[in-house]
Order: sequence, then structure tokens, then C-alpha cells
Amino acid sequence: MNTLLKDVFGVFKFAEGLYAGIRKLLVPPKAYSWQTFIYMSVFSWLLSYFATGYIKDIIAFFGWLFLIAGTAWYTTEDPLRVPGTFMPVGAVITGFLVSVFAFGDQRDVITPRTIVFWPTISALITAIPEFIEGNDTDAKARIPKPQDRQRIIILVASSMLLSCWIQFHFVTDNWLRQYPSLQADTFKHSTFIVRTEAAVKIPQNGLVILEKLQPIVVEQIAERPWSEVEKWLLDAKQRVGNLGREIIKKNLSKYEEKELWRVEPRVTNTKSGYILDLLSIWIGPSSNPRGYYLKKSCRIEPVAAATNPENKITVAEIECDRASKLIPGSPPPQQ
Repeated sequence: MNTLLKDVFGVFKFAEGLYAGIRKLLVPPKAYSWQTFIYMSVFSWLLSYFATGYIKDIIAFFGWLFLIAGTAWYTTEDPLRVPGTFMPVGAVITGFLVSVFAFGDQRDVITPRTIVFWPTISALITAIPEFIEGNDTDAKARIPKPQDRQRIIILVASSMLLSCWIQFHFVTDNWLRQYPSLQADTFKHSTFIVRTEAAVKIPQNGLVILEKLQPIVVEQIAERPWSEVEKWLLDAKQRVGNLGREIIKKNLSKYEEKELWRVEPRVTNTKSGYILDLLSIWIGPSSNPRGYYLKKSCRIEPVAAATNPENKITVAEIECDRASKLIPGSPPPQQ
């Protein structure tokens, strides 16, 4: 029985201690405290929810200021340092809030700029108190001691370097999204890019161009009188070039690399007819100094018209390769 009573009293004592801890955390000991700023920020955001127009933005602005001030105050009362530095964890949290406030927007609270500036802002927040001496009511600017200047410079400089590397990540990620054909290249000679995924064997945008171009060319040549087809082939450079530009404009409009693709034909005589090579040529950056291009070959031959065997009209028959080939180097010259 005594043991049971002790357990019951122990539970009540634990609950009482938990309640006291929560009360101490939530109830401000005085009006001027970090809890007051947090509550003011929550109250401001509630008001901004019901407000409209510029009043809504003004109230939300002050809500962010109260949140940043309250968080900074709370996290600096008993600072926990980031391992290996004198940067408080509170400065990291406050820096994130400041970065979100300065560079976020209503649609995307966390943007690339938010992440990029976060380390630098956190380092500056850590360094600012080193230039101030005194208390809350009597503070004045001062120059840090020589031994403190060195660690401040190292902290800020290393944080700026980290921001630069994060920015470089977003830049390269944007390059690969706007210029996806770069993924088909090799980075084995790069000193700062390491491929972590399987290499793309063929640039998809170049492949799309030829796959869209082939049926249009086949439609304009197949079963047409041979004399008309030969005239078409004489003017193939302009015809295929115009078709290629239309296809690029329609299918690659969302990519910046649309300006780096060019479409050209190559016509070669054979004993039985012609070979028409459709080329999508990459004129952008490449590890190969001479670049590369994709080729799809079509064989064009004259045959007797099956629909009118009596007049023996000669028409064109065209057959194209099923797959496109990726060829490194410059395309062959026009003949």
C-alpha cells in the first residue's frame, strides 16, 4: 500500500513539475520578455489574417519583427554553440528567420535566396554583439579585441564561402533544368562537378527534334511524283531548316537551350536514289571542342505508282531509320 501511494504521489509530483516547466516557458515573468514578443507576433499574424490590402502587409511585417526579436532573445539567454565555432545555435535560427523574412514570398516561404543568404546572415548576427558593449539600457559601439577580430573574420568569411557554394549548387541545378542536353556530356575532366547519377546516353531534346521532324518530312515526300521530290531535295536546306525552327519553337519553348539547337539536312546521291540525313546539331558548350550532332537517315528511291500502273507514274518511296545516332564532332559539309 505504501508503495502504491508513493507511486501515485510520484506521478502527481512529475505532473506538477511538468506543469511548472510549461508555465515558466509560456507565462512571461515580466512584461518585457521574449515570450511577450512571441505572443505579439502570433497576435499580429492573427490580425493580418482578417485584414486586407496594405494593412495586412504592414501587420504581417511587424509580426515577423516580433518573431525574430523574441526568438533571438530566447536563444541567446543560454546559448548553445555550433560545434567547432563560437556561433550560437540561436543565431542560426534567427538567421533563418531573417532570411525567410527578407527573401521569402507568399507563394514560396523558402526560396533559393533564403537558403543562400542563411549562413552569411547567421554569421553577421553572431558578429554584431562583438561590436557592442554595455547592457540593454547603456550600450555603445566598440572595436573588438585583436584576438576576437580574427575569429570574427574567419567565421564571416567561411559562412560567405558556404553561401557561395550553395549558390553554385542552385546555379548548376538551374543550368541542368534549362539546358538538359548538358547531362549527355561528360564531366570527367571537371574539378568541381562529380556525376552521382547514370549518364544520359543521348540528349533528349535533340532526339525530340528528329522524332517530330521525321513524320513531317515523310509526309511531304512519300508517294509524290519523283520530279517534285527531286525539286524538294534541291531546296532541302531551306525546307528542313524552316521545319526545324518551327519544331524547336513549339517543343523546346520552356528550355533556354532552344537557341542552341540547329536543324540541317544532308543529301547524298546513290545508284538507286538519294539518302537524306536529318541532323539536329548542338551548338552549345561541350567537352568535345567540335561538339556533336544527332542524325537520322532516310533512303529515298523511285518506284512505280501502285494506284495507276497503266500510266507508269514514278513516285518516291522513303524509309527512315528507327533510331537516331549520336555522333561526336562537327557535321559533314554541305554538298
